Amino acid sequence: MFGRKLPKRQRLIGLWLLLSGISLLGGAIFAAWLDSLFQPQGFARLVLWLGCFSGGGTIFLVGLLLERMLFTPLRHLQVQLARLVANPDARDDYPPEGWLRGLGPDLVRVREAWRSDRARLATAHAEGARSAARIRQELETLLQVLDIPLLLCDYHRRLLLFNQAAENLFANHPGLGLGKRLDALLPISSLQDSLGQLPDDGSPRELLVPCNERWLHVILRRVPQSNGETLLTLTDATSVWNSEMGARANLADRVAPLRRHGASLASAAEALGSARHTRHIDDTLRRRLEAVIDEESRALGNEIEDLGRLIEDMQQQGERLVPLWSNDLWQSLNERLGDRPLEVLPIGMPAWFKGDAPALLVMLEALLERLSEHTGTTHFEGEILLGNRRVYLDLIWPGSPLPQRTLATWCEQNLAALPLSPRIGDLLRQHASDAWSLADDDGRHARLRLPLPAVDRVGAPPSQLPPRPEFHDFGIADLPPPDAELARCPLRALEIVAFDTETTGLELRRGDTVISIGACRIVNSRLLASDIFDARIDPGKTIPPTSSAIHGITDDDVAGAPPLPVILPRFRDYIGDAVILAHNAAFDLLALQTPSTGVILEMPVLDTLLISRALDESLDGHDLDTLAERYDLSFPPGTRHTALGDARMTAELWLALLPRLEARGIETLEQTLALQATAFDREDACT
Repeated sequence: MFGRKLPKRQRLIGLWLLLSGISLLGGAIFAAWLDSLFQPQGFARLVLWLGCFSGGGTIFLVGLLLERMLFTPLRHLQVQLARLVANPDARDDYPPEGWLRGLGPDLVRVREAWRSDRARLATAHAEGARSAARIRQELETLLQVLDIPLLLCDYHRRLLLFNQAAENLFANHPGLGLGKRLDALLPISSLQDSLGQLPDDGSPRELLVPCNERWLHVILRRVPQSNGETLLTLTDATSVWNSEMGARANLADRVAPLRRHGASLASAAEALGSARHTRHIDDTLRRRLEAVIDEESRALGNEIEDLGRLIEDMQQQGERLVPLWSNDLWQSLNERLGDRPLEVLPIGMPAWFKGDAPALLVMLEALLERLSEHTGTTHFEGEILLGNRRVYLDLIWPGSPLPQRTLATWCEQNLAALPLSPRIGDLLRQHASDAWSLADDDGRHARLRLPLPAVDRVGAPPSQLPPRPEFHDFGIADLPPPDAELARCPLRALEIVAFDTETTGLELRRGDTVISIGACRIVNSRLLASDIFDARIDPGKTIPPTSSAIHGITDDDVAGAPPLPVILPRFRDYIGDAVILAHNAAFDLLALQTPSTGVILEMPVLDTLLISRALDESLDGHDLDTLAERYDLSFPPGTRHTALGDARMTAELWLALLPRLEARGIETLEQTLALQATAFDREDACT
């Protein structure tokens, strides 16, 4: 109790009350004995009793004075120092009081000098790094807008950098993340030899790598004058590969049957022609030749029909035909029309289709100009209708349909704004399309219809997410190699996944289960804002209203969500080789480690509750809300008691505790686990 740390307040109060009680009880017994022995009267008797009670009273009053003037100020000072170590810019809620009031000016001077030194150091650093910051900003902007997926890995094949295009290419892939191994993202067996034999002068090496159901064309380059960093440029070659091995291969296979049927048809026709010039022709021979001609003609017609469908499929699978959202097309078209009086108002339900967006915009602009000249209308309506394997793009105006001869003339118009100046008809054939005009059922409107290839896709495109605030961290290359002994790994070099769960209740051993898992990642002592795991789970039972009142999750929120045995393997893949972090980890691990999942979280576990308790044993309150207040951290609105929100707060709390651990010489995972084990008591074991 009286070690190097300040004793807990409850123990001090208990000891104080115990000593006071013993003194008062002893004084009462002693006073009664003296009273019976001497039998004093009046004032003497009062003095006797007061003198016997004075010892206990003095202990009680001195303890009260010490608690108010010394021990409470000491605890407030401890909280303030802990907050300043974690964040020197934190607010000052506990100025020295009681007998420590005289330290106030000195602490203010120390704090202000500390902040002033940090400000001067930050200013000097900013001035010295201004040029580098500008270059970095330009690099970040370039990487964000670059359409080519890029990956940069260090000598140990840990990801140092990836751009937005790479994130789109590997959308929802658990292996993409700063500090993660390239092995988790791409089949390393395909890259092993190439990575080991790359020349140091930056010369490229190319190879085709399978990735799930896609083929990726990978160009590898060793970064010159580096510590073995490798740049990977990726291209999705699946469509080209499918074209080479699919439609184009089938096109080559069609040539032989066409030649065979053509040769058979020509031979039969020549034989029949020769037989007709003879005087006597065998009817059987003539019928056989006619049957051959008929059979080969049908076969040739079928082959030509199949060839036409194959060419149509090749056109629809062309690299320039990509999925388009109709609302995006209409918006881009109106922006292209600019200040001209022409305008298209989208109506009806939007839909997906395939098309060459730049070519379609130029073609629609030309058609609108022709329509405006022909009809005298400047305001049109645009509608997308779903057909059988096709999507109909309609331009609508008040009036009568266009003659087909007029449309045929328009299709011969060259579009000079496009390379090689193709005709409108050429672009229609590229989309396996045509153009015709028809009247509406109301008899007052007409429309120009363009059928376009459909896309098996529903729902509007997701809203544009802001660029990732972190897509590179070159400091990862300076971390210990991944095969280094984890126990001796420095705390700031650890890859940490902070997680939290929400459950149907607190009685996990009596049937309560997980309904939500949230997690975020810390790499190189940086909390990655966008590298998250957030999943709802169907508990297979009703969520009690008392639990929903806390975390806000209802039965409707988890309806249709996957069960825990499906989600937990995904969460294990998200963790990868990281150390896991939680607040009161015993509860969350008990919630996840159920026999039905078949997944064991065997990695080291850090617990901010135990670490805080070990650092500040004398302070009360180590729950998440109290610690957030203690270290001047705040929950964003609506995130408290959500799995992801509490996981983020746990991660920020860890970063606040980190400098306090280092100040005590605790710098490795092994030392931290030993420290938190000292705070594990029977209550935790029961939990």
